Amino acid sequence: MNSKPSALPPPESFQRVRIVLSHTSHPGNIGAAARAMKTMGFARLVLVNPKIFPDPQAEAMASGAGDVLADARVVGSLGEALQGVTLVLALTARRRDLATAPLWARDGAAEVAMAAATGEVALVFGNETSGLSNEELALCNLWAMIPANPAYSSLNLAAAVQIVCYELRLTLDAVPPAPTFTASGTPATHDEIEGLIAHLEGEALASGFLDPEKPGRLMLRLRRLFARAALEKEEVNILRGLLASFRQPTGKRHRAQ
Repeated sequence: MNSKPSALPPPESFQRVRIVLSHTSHPGNIGAAARAMKTMGFARLVLVNPKIFPDPQAEAMASGAGDVLADARVVGSLGEALQGVTLVLALTARRRDLATAPLWARDGAAEVAMAAATGEVALVFGNETSGLSNEELALCNLWAMIPANPAYSSLNLAAAVQIVCYELRLTLDAVPPAPTFTASGTPATHDEIEGLIAHLEGEALASGFLDPEKPGRLMLRLRRLFARAALEKEEVNILRGLLASFRQPTGKRHRAQ
């Protein structure tokens, strides 16, 4: 007897995934991306400064995924789109200086799936013409590429979303439920790490260690360091407490417990 796939609602890990489209130019691509998401079981769409949205063309290309479009969140910056996430995977076709080591999309999906077992995650796609800027990529923990014909590697935005969501769905289906406890702490969110980076930058400027006229790549290197470190909430709090203690008179400094 042939068995049919069940129509059960997606598990919680699917609901922790947000698909972020940054500075999308064509509304049709937004609709097609929404359709690609829904076919793979994902529904959380975040749009960063879309050129045109909402738009009838987006609704037409969504073709049954109008609910994803209706619930889409529009924000003014990538930083706002990433608030609360613990892991961010950027998709780009170009190698970048000072970025973390590149992954193939399948390997990147595996990393995202593991993080989605316990926390919020995001997949980030850039503008159809120029992709993600270096500044946007610096906000992401990991970046991945889709294997394609090197002589013609250009993929439509919605096609890229479809491929990565497919890889993520396969991986999420294979990941066991999160354990009820873990030896490690809670992963720090994107905005918590951004707070630490801003704190570090402020202290570096105040101390004279960072020259605002010639900042070089100090902050980019720190971002790369933190992306590799996979910081936990408690570790961020320790580092920020340590930075704050340097501003206090010696006799009033609190000791770490």
